[in-house]
Amino acid sequence: MVDNTNTRVPPKRFNPEAPANYPQLREVLQDRLPTLAPGQQRIARLLLDDPEGTSFRSIGETARLAEVHSSSVVRFAGLLGLAGYPALVRLCREQLAMEAHLVRRLEQAKEHTETTKLLGAIAENDTRNLTRTFARIDRGDWERAVSLLRTARVVHVVGMRKCYSVAHLLTYLLHMVRPGVRQIGGAGGLLVDELRELAADDVLVAVSIRRYTRDTVRAVEFARQHGVATIALTDDPSSPLARAASLTFYLETGSVTVLRSLSTFTAVVQALATSVAVSLGKRGRDELRTDESLLESFAVYSPMEAIFAEE
Repeated sequence: MVDNTNTRVPPKRFNPEAPANYPQLREVLQDRLPTLAPGQQRIARLLLDDPEGTSFRSIGETARLAEVHSSSVVRFAGLLGLAGYPALVRLCREQLAMEAHLVRRLEQAKEHTETTKLLGAIAENDTRNLTRTFARIDRGDWERAVSLLRTARVVHVVGMRKCYSVAHLLTYLLHMVRPGVRQIGGAGGLLVDELRELAADDVLVAVSIRRYTRDTVRAVEFARQHGVATIALTDDPSSPLARAASLTFYLETGSVTVLRSLSTFTAVVQALATSVAVSLGKRGRDELRTDESLLESFAVYSPMEAIFAEE
């Protein structure tokens, strides 16, 4: 009889095939993140939140930041089906190379700008955020998001606290070009009641950044469990929204101050609404005309002649 008690069984891989590029790596890590051991979670978050840094870090530096041994990083790569830490670095570097030409152009522009004053520094920072954000948008995902927002029975938009204004802007802009758009979770603690109205042919758009509002995350998870398509606008690949949403767009929020920048969220929301309006064609134009007619009949805006009239 053979004693197998000391036979080492190789750990089961996370996925049957090794990721061939960083987007595939990100998808595997997002899917597995809640089930990983604490040390593995820390390694995964480094790969998700800072692929640029991982591109240049040694295995020892990565292990130190993740508070694990170097051998744990090697085993983690093996669980992904990759040939050690260098293969992880290669995926991160390939991702970085895709954005390098835009980043280089930004760095060249910075050399000719004033950085000592706050306004100049903020402008430079937001320019960098916008460049990186739009460079990372997958065009196929963008077209799918526009299609969902155009064809959905109802578009529900949720964003809490700092992200409330972004959710409100998207609701306002989309409602100008199509009916059936509503912001939820805004008042009275009625989010649960509002989620009850979600239907399979609706779409939920969720906006949240670190620290992620619990109700926003729960809304996305609820929608997914009930077969409702979801679009997430968030900051990091380790965001809980990324694991639950049908489509996720990552927006830069870095800032030169203690307040995180939402400039990219405003830009992306405007771009989404504009893309939906263009895709709707005549339907969108008709909605705009109806909206303008109502605004005029209710005299919502002050007449220009009254503003400039002589006293």
